[in-house]
Amino acid sequence: MAKNSFFYFFAFFTLFLCKNSCRATEEIKVYDLKKGDFSVKITNYGATVLSVILPDKNGKLDDVVLGYDSIDDYKNDTTYFGGLIGRVANRIGGAKFELNGVEYKLPANDHGNTLHGGSKGFSSVIWTVEDFEEDSHLTLTYNSFDGEQGFPGNLSVEVTYMFIETNKLALIMQAKPHNKATPVNLASHSYWNLGGHNSGDILSQTIQIFGSKITPVNDKLIPNGEITPVKGSGFDFLQPRTIGSKLSEIPGGYDINYVLDNTEGKHLQRVAIVQESKSGRKMELWTNKPGVQFYTSNMLDNVKGKGGFVYSKYAALCLETQGFPDSVNHPNFPSQIVNPGETYKHIMVYRFTAS
Repeated sequence: MAKNSFFYFFAFFTLFLCKNSCRATEEIKVYDLKKGDFSVKITNYGATVLSVILPDKNGKLDDVVLGYDSIDDYKNDTTYFGGLIGRVANRIGGAKFELNGVEYKLPANDHGNTLHGGSKGFSSVIWTVEDFEEDSHLTLTYNSFDGEQGFPGNLSVEVTYMFIETNKLALIMQAKPHNKATPVNLASHSYWNLGGHNSGDILSQTIQIFGSKITPVNDKLIPNGEITPVKGSGFDFLQPRTIGSKLSEIPGGYDINYVLDNTEGKHLQRVAIVQESKSGRKMELWTNKPGVQFYTSNMLDNVKGKGGFVYSKYAALCLETQGFPDSVNHPNFPSQIVNPGETYKHIMVYRFTAS
C-alpha cells in the first residue's frame, strides 16, 4: 500500500508540475508564409510577427516591420514588437476592475496601471502551432488559465495569419471563456514603416484614419470617459495628410484611440490608409472592431534592431484595432466582457499595393 500510495502521489505531483510548467517546454520556432514576392515570418513565441517583406513600385523588396534578429531579444523586449497582445490589450486604469460584484487586481506594469495584459501577457508566452501551410496560413493557440495575470476564468485563444488573394494578409483572432465571464481585447502590435524598417522616421508618410472621434486620455494615457470629435484638431486625419504635419500640436507624438465611423451593421470597415511616396507602397486596413490605437512609436529610444539598425522615436507607426482602452472601467464604452458560451472574434485585413 505504501508503495502504491507513493506512486499515486508521484503521478499527481507530476501532473501538477506539468499543469504549471509544461507549456514552457514547447519548442520555439519560426514559420515562413510566402506567396510570390510577399512573405511573412512569425514565431510561436508571443505569436509574434517578425518580418513582412513587400516589393516597392520598382520591385525592390524591403522588410516593413520593426523587430530584432534574435528571438532572445523578443524575450527581453519592452516595445511589444509584432506581438499578439492579450488578455486585454492597451491600458486598464488603476490595474483593477470589477465584474459581477468581484474586484480583480492586476499587475501594475505601467505607472500604476495595467498595460497589454500585464507583466507577462500573451506576447510573452509560447503558443501551440495547430496548422501551417507555407503558401496559405498559420494557426496558433494558447490556453490562458484562471487567474493568469489576475484575469478571471479559463480562456482558449486562437490566432490565424492568412494570405488572401495576392496582396492581402488577414489576422483572425478568437477567444472562448470556459467557466467565468472575462474581459477580452486582443490586438496585433506590429510597428510599420512602409519605406522599410531601416529607412528612418515615418513623419513624411501620409495617413488617413476613418475615425471622427477619439477617447481623450490623462497624462498616464488612461481615458477620462469622454468621446470627443477630432475635426480641426491635431488628431484630425479624416483627409489624408502627413503624420508629422501637425505634430507640434500633439506633445510627445500620437498614442490615442480613434472611434471608427460607420461600424453599425458592418462586418468589416476601413480603418486607415497609409502611403509612402518614395517606395510607392500603400497599406489599407479593415477590421470588425470599434476602435484603433494610432501610435507613432514615441517611446522608442535608440533600440538596436534588425541588422544592427538603431530605431529612434517616430521610426514606425502602429495601428492596433481594438475595443476602447480601459473599457472595463467605463460603462459608456463598448463592452469587452465575454461570457461562457460566447466567442470573441477580431478580424484584421491588410491590403498592400505599390505604384
